[in-house]
Amino acid sequence: MHALSGVSLAIEPGEFFGLLGPNGAGKTTLINVIAGLARADAGTVSVMGADTVSAYRRARRMLGVVPQELVFDPFFTVRETLRLQSGYFGIRGNDAWIDEVMVHLDLSGKADANMRSLSGGMKRRVLIAQALVHKPPVIVLDEPTAGVDVELRQGLWQFVGRLNRDGHTIVLTTHYLEEAELHCSRIAMLKAGRVVALDSTHNLLAHFAGSRTTARVVARDGTQRVLQLESYGDLERELAKLRQSGVEIADLELDRPDLEQVFLRLTS
Repeated sequence: MHALSGVSLAIEPGEFFGLLGPNGAGKTTLINVIAGLARADAGTVSVMGADTVSAYRRARRMLGVVPQELVFDPFFTVRETLRLQSGYFGIRGNDAWIDEVMVHLDLSGKADANMRSLSGGMKRRVLIAQALVHKPPVIVLDEPTAGVDVELRQGLWQFVGRLNRDGHTIVLTTHYLEEAELHCSRIAMLKAGRVVALDSTHNLLAHFAGSRTTARVVARDGTQRVLQLESYGDLERELAKLRQSGVEIADLELDRPDLEQVFLRLTS
C-alpha cells in the first residue's frame, strides 16, 4: 500500500492551487514530501527549482507551511514565537514585518500573551504568522480555517489574496470546498494516493459536474415547479411551455454545478 503513487504535477509560480481529496487520500503526505519532512521512495520534488533532498535548505527557505496540527511552544509569547521562527531562517530585525503580519491576522492585541493562554483559533493564527515571517514565495495552507471563526476566516482570505496578488504561490488543502471554488484557479484531486483530476476550476465544474442544471420556478399562486435542464439553452423553451399553460412566474432560481458535486463524483 502506497501513501502516494505516481503523483505528477507542476504548480506554476504565482498560482492559487487547490489540493483536494477525502481523508487518507495523501494530501498531508504530499505536503510533508514537499516540505522535506518525508522522503519519497522514488521521484523528485523541487520548490522554485530547489530539490527538496539535494538542496534542502534552499527549498525549505522558499516554503512556508501552515500545518493542520496546533503545534506550539507554551513558554513563549506570540511575538517571541515569531522572532524565534525568524531566527530559524537566519532573519533578525524584522519586527516591522512581524507587526504587519500580526495586524492582518488580528494578533496585535495578543502580541505579549503567552502561547498557552490562547484559544485554538488564536493559536492557528500564530501558525499562519509563523509560516509568513521569512516571506516565502510559496505558502502551503493545510486546512488553514479549521476551527476558525467566520470573522477571522474572511480576514485571513483577504490577507492570503493580497499575498497571491503580490506574487506568492498559494497551495491550499481544505474540506471547505466553497473556499477552494472561490479562491483556487486550478485544482488537483487525490484519491487513494493518486491524482484523479487536475484542471482549472472552471473546466472541472464544466466537464466533471456535467451540464445538467436545475431551475426552481415559483408561480404567483405559490406553487413550485422544478425543471431539469440539459443546458441553459433549454430554459426559455421550458418557461414558454409554462406560460402557454397559464402559469404566471413570480420567481426563478437556477442551481449551477458546484465543486462539491465534482468532488463526490470523483472521490466517492
